[in-house]
Amino acid sequence: MRMRVGCRMSYDIPAPTPMILLVNVHYSRASDLERPDHLVTEPTVPVEGYRDSFGNWCNRLVAPAGRFTVSTDAYLQDDGTPDPVAPDAAQVPVELLPSDTLGFLLPSRYCESDVLSDFAWQRFGNTPEGWPRVQAVCDFVHNHVTFDYEQARDTRTAVGALEDRVGVCRDFAHLAVALCRALNIPTRYCNGYVSDIGNAPAPVPDFAAWMEVYLGGRWWTFDPRNNDTRYGRVLISRGRDAADVPLTHSFGLHDLAEFTVWTEKVED
Repeated sequence: MRMRVGCRMSYDIPAPTPMILLVNVHYSRASDLERPDHLVTEPTVPVEGYRDSFGNWCNRLVAPAGRFTVSTDAYLQDDGTPDPVAPDAAQVPVELLPSDTLGFLLPSRYCESDVLSDFAWQRFGNTPEGWPRVQAVCDFVHNHVTFDYEQARDTRTAVGALEDRVGVCRDFAHLAVALCRALNIPTRYCNGYVSDIGNAPAPVPDFAAWMEVYLGGRWWTFDPRNNDTRYGRVLISRGRDAADVPLTHSFGLHDLAEFTVWTEKVED
């Protein structure tokens, strides 16, 4: 299956401002790209690329004052299969976990797993371990939180999502990530593109957030926001939570003037 993914974002900036952008397809999908999805800026400015501590590709630049636009556009091949499902995937005891997964058991800026520990064990402590327990968390979050663009708030944490019962995809992901970590399941936050292939079109095309959990010796994708079968998922970045992988990190004032995202299947 051939897909086109990309974005275009414009900012009004009062003074030259350093920025870091994480908008490129993740290196794990690099071999699927028909060509590199370079970041394009208008006006043109020098861009320095580097990898962060999680292996994500980052773009560093200084945006000039005035209207500044960044964009990416990529064609890639996807195998057309849905997110893998493994109902028998077992939970790995903490003492047997690989060392590089342990950081994803800890609380983070938006995922207060320590604060939610009692709630998590009271709510899910009697569910079967492994895949069924993670799915129970996703079912709860999917039904507990109402999706509403108008209620988006960049300071809302997992505890806030539980209390407010409203939010956007990152809030669904943060709450599910925090609950899984509280249950001793390594969980990392992801963002990228999720297509609507086989599903009703989204009212507003946007980036998406989901999570990956470590079960049975590997990482698996779970999507508490959609909580259904999805095709054409394209990862951009992963980390502990949204603080690690913001699409745009600006070291100064800016106003978002335009925001467009596309994720679509195209004919060869």
